[in-house]
Amino acid sequence: MTDHGSALSGDWDFDPAHTRIGFSARHAMVTTVRGSFNDVTGRFYADLQDMSASYAEVVLKVASVDTRNQQRDDHLRSGDFFDAEKWPEIRFESTHIEEVEDNAYMVSGNLTIRDVTKPVTIPIELVGVQADAQGALRAGFEGSRRINRRDFGLEWNMPLDAGGVLVSEKISLEFEISAVKRGSDQQG
Repeated sequence: MTDHGSALSGDWDFDPAHTRIGFSARHAMVTTVRGSFNDVTGRFYADLQDMSASYAEVVLKVASVDTRNQQRDDHLRSGDFFDAEKWPEIRFESTHIEEVEDNAYMVSGNLTIRDVTKPVTIPIELVGVQADAQGALRAGFEGSRRINRRDFGLEWNMPLDAGGVLVSEKISLEFEISAVKRGSDQQG
């Protein structure tokens, strides 16, 4: 059990204003493009006495993809990539959460992008648990995981004259999560 064990146990909701779920990909074989989803919801239940009872779920609204370039964002929302009209959400639902070291967890579950669901395991680190200025108990987590976008039906690409492709197949997912414990706001 971690130092944060008793505080971490319970129901938590993501704070979307302080949570970033993003991605990065190589562009034209030489630069990195970063983006994120601005509409994120998530929740988890932690039971550090019985980890088999713990779970997490995350929903990203595809239309909220933001790479700081409107043309690229529109292309990502199109049928070439996410097809936001047909599949408006990216969803992750855990199947198993394991504490592998103090403040370090492996979160396994099903990731659904478009109409493809695949199992993934995401290493997540608990950064800390702290009461915020309003008295709510807040937990911070960080993690990352590489996936192959083609595994999820994201096939579009363009060959480059000098060799290689415009967009890498390997995508790094980036998680910076702030969650608030339900019922912990002591001023409410």
